[in-house]
Amino acid sequence: MGLKDGPIANGKPVPRLRLRVIAAAEKTLRSGHPWLFGESIVEQNRAGELGELGVVYDRKDRFLAVGLFDPTSPIRLRVLQAGKATTIDRAWWSGRLKLSLDRRKLLFAQHRAQYSSSSSSPSSSHQTTGYRCVHGESDGWPGLVLDCYETTLVLKLYTAVWLPRLAEIAGVITEDLQPKRLVLRLSRNIQEIASRQFGNKDGQILVGASLTKPVIFQESGIQFEADVLRGQKTGFFLDQRENRRLVQSLSAGRAVLNGFSFSGGFSIYAARGGARSVADLDISRHSLSASDRNFLLNRSDRNISGCPHELIQADAFEWLKRNEERQFDLIILDPPSLAKRESERQGALRAYETLALSGMKHLRSNGILVACSCSTHVTEEEFFQAVRRAANRSRQRFEEIAKMGHPPDHPANFKEARYLKSIYLKLK
Repeated sequence: MGLKDGPIANGKPVPRLRLRVIAAAEKTLRSGHPWLFGESIVEQNRAGELGELGVVYDRKDRFLAVGLFDPTSPIRLRVLQAGKATTIDRAWWSGRLKLSLDRRKLLFAQHRAQYSSSSSSPSSSHQTTGYRCVHGESDGWPGLVLDCYETTLVLKLYTAVWLPRLAEIAGVITEDLQPKRLVLRLSRNIQEIASRQFGNKDGQILVGASLTKPVIFQESGIQFEADVLRGQKTGFFLDQRENRRLVQSLSAGRAVLNGFSFSGGFSIYAARGGARSVADLDISRHSLSASDRNFLLNRSDRNISGCPHELIQADAFEWLKRNEERQFDLIILDPPSLAKRESERQGALRAYETLALSGMKHLRSNGILVACSCSTHVTEEEFFQAVRRAANRSRQRFEEIAKMGHPPDHPANFKEARYLKSIYLKLK
């Protein structure tokens, strides 16, 4: 689809949707930012349709950017390309997908099950068959992610602009990658329009056989379940892989508490690293049961099968307050997002500080606290300062031993994309 003609109406092409914007927005788009807000548009040649291409021109009538238009969203245009005009067609989508995969080629070179003719991949402590193939705006796919779990791919949409193009994009993914299964996941905010207007639903299998149980994949040689049909995100928290690996390296001989444990990822890595015990703390019985199953999946590893594994079903904030007699040598606190909108930011910072302080009270001498945040509206420095304030309030001496951000398959190329941060403190 070129830049001259827009959609077809009554058998005739409609003029391409043309936009002009304020000077500040021109500057922002030239800098590479992937969003254009409706309030920045000063001229529009016609009403735009959901998911159609909109082209932004500067004050001198030069091409500035092209993206996917949403007439009802504050983010009016999701930028696909800026700086140079191009034709958005099947070959363009395929080329962009290849670029995303090429960025990860050396990260997961061991995974050959889908993309190679070799009969099997070697099993080792490094084998990883669960990872992100496309990471939204930072890969040039605004509001879209594509995750791989063995031979199942999960396509998650966070914006409705992709819904009119779903068949086209799913076709490109299927033809180019040949997955055994392609699953559609939808953000809650677009599920109603997806069902009503396009006949799509969250958990829909677009390609391949139906599923009656979770998909099993490997991460660093550890096996995990992924509930790709109904689970959080696309079925697993792939973005914490590097933190899990670091926790493993710190766990030998330690009693470990995994707060907000979900399906036990940190716990299993800690057990493999030689922890003398691990405890999963989560309010969800479903999550704790998944953790139990993940431990069973890895019972052939002597460290994992031999590590005492405790399940604690409780609200982590409350449990930490009421059970200060319980002491640990390594505590991971990885809560869900505490600030889902800007208005919640200050409350989230207070909650992060309270949570970190509660965790510190459970640490033995030389114990390590791992504090994590996935709140987009809380910056790295704000979060780190909240944890440092907790350390000061604890009246104990802590050493910062590490800070972590996004893993390489989850790049964050603009400010709003930087959600994940972790800090490691060791009690002196």
